[in-house]
Amino acid sequence: MNNAVRTTLRTAAIGGFIALQSIAGQCAEPATHHPHWSYSGTSGPEKWSEVDSKFTSCSQGKVQSPIDIRTTDAKHGALSPLTFDYQASPLKLIDNGHTIQVNYAPGSFMTVDGKRYELLQFHFHKPSEERIDGKRYALVAHLVHKNAEGELAVVGVLMEPGAKRAMIKTIFDNLPPQKEKEVEVPGVSINIASLLPENRAYYSFSGSLTTPPCSEGVAWYVMKNAVPVSSAQIAQFGHVYKMNARPVQSANGRVVLVND
Repeated sequence: MNNAVRTTLRTAAIGGFIALQSIAGQCAEPATHHPHWSYSGTSGPEKWSEVDSKFTSCSQGKVQSPIDIRTTDAKHGALSPLTFDYQASPLKLIDNGHTIQVNYAPGSFMTVDGKRYELLQFHFHKPSEERIDGKRYALVAHLVHKNAEGELAVVGVLMEPGAKRAMIKTIFDNLPPQKEKEVEVPGVSINIASLLPENRAYYSFSGSLTTPPCSEGVAWYVMKNAVPVSSAQIAQFGHVYKMNARPVQSANGRVVLVND
């Protein structure tokens, strides 16, 4: 990876720390403790920065996510492969008012470019927030990781209609009955490795959280190949969240690297 891109991807560990506090807060505090934001209307994405003074990055940030990945502009760099060492985890879910989130047990890691990140949680957006050559996918899972320096890395797994996926069935068949309360499903465990595509090619770029406070300094790794989930499973999530995707943001000249 060239030094300029490496520096950008590592932008300010403090930004990653702030982002982590936001992510942790979604699990730890009831919804009434947070300024109200949504995906439409007067509290929708165009108004996020007006909802709370801490959300100014949502409108003023320069490396915001998601983006539309233009494959013809992506650069082939000296990228290392993504190495996943994911273990099984008890199924712990929370409907945080914006998505369904699965909180993952400690001990699962992703390594890239010599850095080791631990998986914290993953959650879903409908439709996919990121686009590839203008195309949005039916769903996306965002796998949120943190390394020892407090930097965040998110792996995006795109999903499109196809065969039923067993792990998705396990999750969506156990959706929490109420918001803002974590539920552990007795005797049920999952391994997020089963959601990853067989081909581990990916796009890499610097970005931000896709939800308020839109903190920057996040390394993004979007898998090139989508995985199948059934139309019924897509609809099942849609019954809870019909649309929870931020519009694409300006790339502002960012370099997107591709690993084939």
